[in-house]
Amino acid sequence: MNIVFLEADNLGEDMRFDRFFELGEVTVHGETPEELIPERVAQADAVFVNKLPMNEKTLGGAQFLKYVGVTATGTNNIDFDYMEKRGITVTNVAGYSTDVVAQHTFAMALYLLEHLRYYDDYVKSGDYCHSKSFCHMDRRFTELAGKTWGIIGLGAIGKRVAQIAQVFGCRVIYCSPSGKNANADYEQVEFDTLLESSDIVSVHTPLTEKTRHMMDYDAFCRMKESAIFLNVARGPIVDEEGLSKALRKEKIAAAGLDVLEKEPMDKDCPLRKLSDSDRLLITPHIAWAAVEARTRLLDEVWLNLNDFMNGKERNVCRK
Repeated sequence: MNIVFLEADNLGEDMRFDRFFELGEVTVHGETPEELIPERVAQADAVFVNKLPMNEKTLGGAQFLKYVGVTATGTNNIDFDYMEKRGITVTNVAGYSTDVVAQHTFAMALYLLEHLRYYDDYVKSGDYCHSKSFCHMDRRFTELAGKTWGIIGLGAIGKRVAQIAQVFGCRVIYCSPSGKNANADYEQVEFDTLLESSDIVSVHTPLTEKTRHMMDYDAFCRMKESAIFLNVARGPIVDEEGLSKALRKEKIAAAGLDVLEKEPMDKDCPLRKLSDSDRLLITPHIAWAAVEARTRLLDEVWLNLNDFMNGKERNVCRK
């Protein structure tokens, strides 16, 4: 089998692909410009991809192609109608990063809640050396205990966040944009109620036409002015111009984002205009990327292909 990795760098330079050589002839490309996809997949039986588009334009000349493995959970880049027409099997990997995405959610929440950027800068600037008091409290912060944590999307990650929030002493409420994830363990509310009631809102829902830009300026205006907003799901769920305006007008207290509308970040992204880093935290889509999570992901990717080669279905995706 001719196996081609198109975006191996997205898994990290510390990941090894040795075991795939047991399954066939392997070509590993760190990255692939979109215009080079047709050339690189022309002789492939199996292709592994992360974000690149898989459709007739990119795969039309790949006459031997039988399998596309997505090295992620999201499959927005896959044209499933074309895959079905060609009889190409598509697999993905779910659940490998649940714990670390939940961990990153709380890392961002606590960083913003306790103004850690400000206090770290205060000490490192030398100002603490000249303080007349052992304690500097210029930025007020509060406890998580007793707060209402609102979760948009109660899938595996949303449920993990809910569990941890309860350990911190939070009341947990949620809404399910898809309507699929009813859970009697937590209080389900309407979207508007969640925005109005929550001290912290975290997003863990897939990107769909229904959720695209669901967090716009009007949505942020319905939140408490003291609330913190977190998005570790998909960038386009947030209208970045609306969020920028909401932060500038102090409609919400702070925001933490691990995902953006365009990745890497567009130089014209409206959020770049915000210089108050104590109220806005942006990380470069790393919530999923703990070493353990990436190792699990690559293990699953190998198992998916191995089972396919042995006539078994494993993590097969369909429209």
